[in-house]
Amino acid sequence: MVSTLISSISGKLEAKGIDYAEVSIGGITLHASIPTKTSDDLGEIGTHVRLLTSLQIRQDQISLYGFSTEEDRITFDTLININGVGPRLALAILSTFTAGELSAIVNSGSTNTLTQVPGVGKRTADRILLELKGKIDQISDLILVGSDSQDVLAALTALGYSVHEAQQAMANVPRNKDISTEDWIRMALQYLT
Repeated sequence: MVSTLISSISGKLEAKGIDYAEVSIGGITLHASIPTKTSDDLGEIGTHVRLLTSLQIRQDQISLYGFSTEEDRITFDTLININGVGPRLALAILSTFTAGELSAIVNSGSTNTLTQVPGVGKRTADRILLELKGKIDQISDLILVGSDSQDVLAALTALGYSVHEAQQAMANVPRNKDISTEDWIRMALQYLT
């Protein structure tokens, strides 16, 4: 499943709550579920907003999830690929901890801290810590590269690679400030093939 079919939405903020935002775009209003921290970043109703998004398609439902930062979006996509962690639980985690705080929790191996999230028991916390070990640092590394990383990730996932595969390929390409986005995509594709 390509989770970046709709990679962002930009328009007038029609309504917002603690866990959702409705954005009007060209006569259509899209409903996006969001972490509570993203709600704080949105501003007032009626203003122009931009949300980075993750589109999730399940058997009986199509859902759009919105984030104020690329790090949150990638962390969300990584979390929902963990067995037993669905979109609602991933949002609950990102509502409780920032991506940076989650990284510190994973690196410290603090199961008890992670169980503060509603719906996360000790077994789920252990699974999340195990699955995120090593991946969470790659997420932070990708974000530090700059906005070009968003374009590369979007291109690779649009070609059918999973977010995890794309992230792994991007992390294995030697980073150089002079590398163009096109060259980065080409080298990541070489790694993947």
